[in-house]
Amino acid sequence: MKRRTGGPWEDLRPADDATEEYFRDKLQMSPRVFREIVENLSPILQRRVTFYREPLQPDHIVAYALYRWASGETYESSSCSFGIGRASGLVAVRDVTAALLSVYREKVAWPTGVRKAVVLRAFADKGFPNCHGCIDCTHIFIDKPANAPPEDYYDRKRQFSVVAQVVVDLDLRVLDMFVGYPGSCHNVRVIHLSNLWSRAAAGELFTGPPVLLPFQVQTNGYLLRTMVTRRANE
Repeated sequence: MKRRTGGPWEDLRPADDATEEYFRDKLQMSPRVFREIVENLSPILQRRVTFYREPLQPDHIVAYALYRWASGETYESSSCSFGIGRASGLVAVRDVTAALLSVYREKVAWPTGVRKAVVLRAFADKGFPNCHGCIDCTHIFIDKPANAPPEDYYDRKRQFSVVAQVVVDLDLRVLDMFVGYPGSCHNVRVIHLSNLWSRAAAGELFTGPPVLLPFQVQTNGYLLRTMVTRRANE
């Protein structure tokens, strides 16, 4: 049976007594949160031993996917650092993504009931009545696409990426996420293509009456709408 090699992954293993600072630097989370995620995803990610290769363990798979997302490194670089091949890295990210969506589906959800009232009150106290969250787009860097027009994924920073639209509340709790469109897409196009926009247009999200704001508004990346506002700098 062929044994896999190590790399930085060895520094994250429990036996190596990695510090909390090291975890936050590499995975953007504490060891406690990492172990909790591994425990919850393990039943889905557990591999079987084959004649040809010792399987990757769930903690190794989760650590690689989180490191790949946190660092933005290419698959070639990040997979090498974890002692796995590029193909294994691609499969790991795909499997961890599916497992997270299955286990933590309720964690990323639009607030309702008491939680919605708390969010609305928090934003109102900051001068934004009827505000449900803050929205923006970021770019997730990817390798140059092989089976798609590469120019579509070439963003303004001259890197290949996909766009991630995220809505958070004042505690930075993620309320909605929309990911996957090529890096060349503008924020305005992404929001119009998102499920968030269609749900808002159908009256499913914003049910309160319009409020006249006591300050000027401006736009930076989004067209001004009754559902999208940006306060002008004073």
